[in-house]
Amino acid sequence: MYSFSTCWNSARHTDGRAMLREIRELGFEHAELSHGIRISLMPGILEAVKAGDIKISTLHNFCPLPVGVTGPSPNLYEFSSERERDRQLALKHTLNTFEFAQRVGAPLVVLHFGSMDLKDYTGKLKELLERGEKGTPKFQKFVEEANAAREAKKKKFYDRSKDMLRELVGQAKSRGLKLGIEIREAVEELPVESDFATLLKEFPAPVYYWHDTGHAQIKEDLGFINHVQHLAALADRLAGFHLHDVKAPARDHFPTGGGHIDFAALKPYVKPEHIKVFELSPKVPLESVHRGIAHLKKIWGEE
Repeated sequence: MYSFSTCWNSARHTDGRAMLREIRELGFEHAELSHGIRISLMPGILEAVKAGDIKISTLHNFCPLPVGVTGPSPNLYEFSSERERDRQLALKHTLNTFEFAQRVGAPLVVLHFGSMDLKDYTGKLKELLERGEKGTPKFQKFVEEANAAREAKKKKFYDRSKDMLRELVGQAKSRGLKLGIEIREAVEELPVESDFATLLKEFPAPVYYWHDTGHAQIKEDLGFINHVQHLAALADRLAGFHLHDVKAPARDHFPTGGGHIDFAALKPYVKPEHIKVFELSPKVPLESVHRGIAHLKKIWGEE
């Protein structure tokens, strides 16, 4: 199943039905409601779904946005936060997302898992990439330092996120929802790449892996994983994809085919039942959207 994320067009629409109609006119029967859905868009979205204009494949937490928040804010409240109030707000707004997913008939919610309190290794490594220093001893030193810092500090943040996930699993089951834990692009975010397998072993269905092609490629470019090998290792628990491309130095949400991701190398792990969501920047022009969709489907097939 292919789908298309509202992250491309939600900011320029005031009516949710018109927003989804634009996606339907791109040729998609399914849309993802991303983390930029304002409460004012909800009535039109519900009208569109009830009328059969389009089906909703997924919601990206938090959806709808909390009251008073007007732009995409998936990390506004984190499961890993040291502040109890923030964790409770993360729980509250995630449950609001679950409720909205039920109302629109979406089978899966994509979740961010939290982050660690570390210095900005991601920013420093991106600076080194931009200066063409990948592969240098200096670059490798920062990768090794970041890995050591993550391993030393992750436990308390990771444990808080897992405690939150335990609370959410029962709620998801009661609503018939799957949960997709997304790989993130920042070095400081959770789960650490090597922890996905143990997390998914600890949390069976309805918890699954969600593969973001852009984020995984950035993690490879920053020196932390091999993109294809990472996907292969988690393929048996894979629920779906966010699809976008990456240009140097570590800039993502470009149309597929517009960057350096080897989508052909990922194809062996793609199945028709996976939810495949194009997640493009609002800056991508319409003609590039069409070109990127055609490029990916030529490699992965139409289903």
